[in-house]
Amino acid sequence: MQIIALEEHIVTPEIIEAWRTLDPKWQDLSFKGVSKGEVGRRLMEVGADRLAAMDASGVDVQVLSLTTPGVQNLKVNDARRLQTQVNDLLAETVRACPERFQAFATLATPDPKAAALELERAVTKLGMNGAMPFGRTREKNMDHPDFWPIYEAAEALGAPLYIHPQSPQPTVRAAYYDDFDTQVSTLFAIGGIGWHYETGIQVIRLILSGVLDRYPNLQLILGHWGEVILFYLERIDDIMRTSAKLPRALSDYVRDQVHVAPSGIFSQRYLRWATEVVGIDRILFSVDYPFLTVPDGGARRFLDEANLSDADRVKIASGNWRKLVAGIKRSAT
Repeated sequence: MQIIALEEHIVTPEIIEAWRTLDPKWQDLSFKGVSKGEVGRRLMEVGADRLAAMDASGVDVQVLSLTTPGVQNLKVNDARRLQTQVNDLLAETVRACPERFQAFATLATPDPKAAALELERAVTKLGMNGAMPFGRTREKNMDHPDFWPIYEAAEALGAPLYIHPQSPQPTVRAAYYDDFDTQVSTLFAIGGIGWHYETGIQVIRLILSGVLDRYPNLQLILGHWGEVILFYLERIDDIMRTSAKLPRALSDYVRDQVHVAPSGIFSQRYLRWATEVVGIDRILFSVDYPFLTVPDGGARRFLDEANLSDADRVKIASGNWRKLVAGIKRSAT
């Protein structure tokens, strides 16, 4: 049973320097945590140490991606320059070790047309398996019409978009998360809960705004067992469908166009819930390296201990991902 993990991150010195020079208003709360210390070192390492950590956890393949918030809060010129640089580095890393690495493209969403062209290059020339956007681009939500060229390109290519969390906007943080000491407020606004509400809201906006109707074959991936959405689908359906005048129930959009992955939250309870809500064919696998590490075979043990048939266990481990990737069109659109 080969295990392919989808939310496994890197960073580069050039990206860290670009984040460092940003107006603090647009610096992600995770900046300090990813730019130094052991996590920072592991993010910049794609050699023996990473492979050893994969072996220790039972992961056979990592799908590499730039860590949050990517290049999305940068100035346009910096975002364009660094998306190319990062994608070339990722492609080189995969070429050097194709049996252990795949990659998601980085997209310069401050210039959506350039991002759409880069997605096409990444898929058709560099062999990448989709892209990882990070929700908002500064103050603009994902459903803004400026970003439609990205979704059009992704749909035409059959390339999935893995929507990764980033910090809520500063005004939201001030209103809901900042009443505690700095460390508590920061963790509350990111991995505590803020990241997950922020990301789930972006996907609900894609549904309510009609973006997923406009691009009905667009496929999205959400980590952390669906970024809260799965636990409220019935409630959202009951409250929103009639007033939003949607042609489908919100739960149908999720079951048709969203895949979910654990992101290292190895909860058998959440796995059972996700299986019930979206079905076994929509569940992928992820660890969230290096923010989470699972030594002693932890990744493989989670699947081995799941109350699943062997066939369904293989689907989550890698089969569903292989099927999704098989639909990507590698020739230019």
